[in-house]
Amino acid sequence: QECSKKQKNDDTQSTSVDALSSNDGSEEKNEFDTLANAKILLSDCLACDSCMTLEEGARVFQQNQKEFFRVLNLNKKCDTSKHKVLAVSLCPQSLPYFAAKFNLSVNEAAKRLCGFLKSLGVHYVFDTTIAADFSILESQREFVQRYQRRNQEEHALPMFASACPGWIRYAERVLTNLVTSHICTAKSPQQIMGSLVKGYFARQQNLSPDKIFHVVVAPCYDKKLEALREDFYTALYNSAEVDCVLTSGEIVQIMEQKNVSMKDVTEVAVDSLFDGLKEGDVVRHDGKRSDGYLEHIFKHAAKELFGVDVKEITYKALKNKDFQEVTLEKDGETVLRFAAAYGFRNIQNMVLKLKKGKFFYHFVEVLACPGGCLNGKGQAQTEDGKPDRALLAQMEEVYTAIPVRLPESNLHVQRMYQDWLEGMGSKKVQDTLHTSYSAVTQSTSSLDIKW
Repeated sequence: QECSKKQKNDDTQSTSVDALSSNDGSEEKNEFDTLANAKILLSDCLACDSCMTLEEGARVFQQNQKEFFRVLNLNKKCDTSKHKVLAVSLCPQSLPYFAAKFNLSVNEAAKRLCGFLKSLGVHYVFDTTIAADFSILESQREFVQRYQRRNQEEHALPMFASACPGWIRYAERVLTNLVTSHICTAKSPQQIMGSLVKGYFARQQNLSPDKIFHVVVAPCYDKKLEALREDFYTALYNSAEVDCVLTSGEIVQIMEQKNVSMKDVTEVAVDSLFDGLKEGDVVRHDGKRSDGYLEHIFKHAAKELFGVDVKEITYKALKNKDFQEVTLEKDGETVLRFAAAYGFRNIQNMVLKLKKGKFFYHFVEVLACPGGCLNGKGQAQTEDGKPDRALLAQMEEVYTAIPVRLPESNLHVQRMYQDWLEGMGSKKVQDTLHTSYSAVTQSTSSLDIKW
């Protein structure tokens, strides 16, 4: 329970949070025993380098390649009652990493990554873009509702984005209800994907959710912590929505262990959640390095609230390139003021202004990583743990070249709202696509955290 900052090591950047192994020595050996156990280093943990409990450390230990291969090896044995359907979901911000690293197009990277995973024994490989569609649509609607209630509810505005688990963890553990009441309740794309795989897809395949082992490939380590949240767990089936998160770098580590190059892997089309269909070319949302919540919500709010059709958004950099604002003016008055705040330096400045009552933004897209999701510490890092700037520049070029698809134009999403979620605004939508955030009481042994 103690704050990990109390550990006095020679190199604090390599200090790791204690992780308890569940291996009692009886576990069968396999070819991946040499893989490193999953640890979150202080240099990696974006949310907070002092609030991992021992229990969380033990559970994070299971979020690694060994757990993935434990299930793969279990499926090779004869006891079919213990077999699991393996489903892997790929985050859009991970694909440019594989494309840039192996000098492939993003479509080639997606198909070869799918081919590699299936060669290991994975049954389905999905793209999480559809989950981001749901997350953005729900965030858009919530912002409009909050804006319309702004004079009746003290905490209606500003609204903060909820897709980044590093930001969410920091807000809940450190910033208290001053901030948590302002966080959008829409689930992140990762956890909506968990609901889609363990809910919608499981029903289509006539599977119990606990018979699916769901892995997400993501750009950052905080996604591992997000998967452990109690509100993303179904007690009825003793099943988490996401069973294991592997970073892009951990997938490359598996390739290296298997002595496989992406260029040698057969291309296989990425699966769809819908029977008999395969995914086409990779698409993304507006936004330079993330899922583009700011741009989509801004355009939607401008149209819904003020009848203004915004075609192009102009960003204005303020103190640094990771804090930018976007405004909408109508009849000489600024009616919408949005901001993008990336990295903890900008998050701290933002919170300070909020505490002083000098915060004038209606919505803020908050991301823990400077530079956004492409710069997640689970990918594009050099051996000494610093950003690989040359590779990151290539990734940004790859990402911005991906065609944009509006979430509203996804016919599958519209159909699922009606057939699976009982219509937009239904109780099932609220239960499936939303959650709540609140301050978490720290143990008395934890130190007060100053950023």
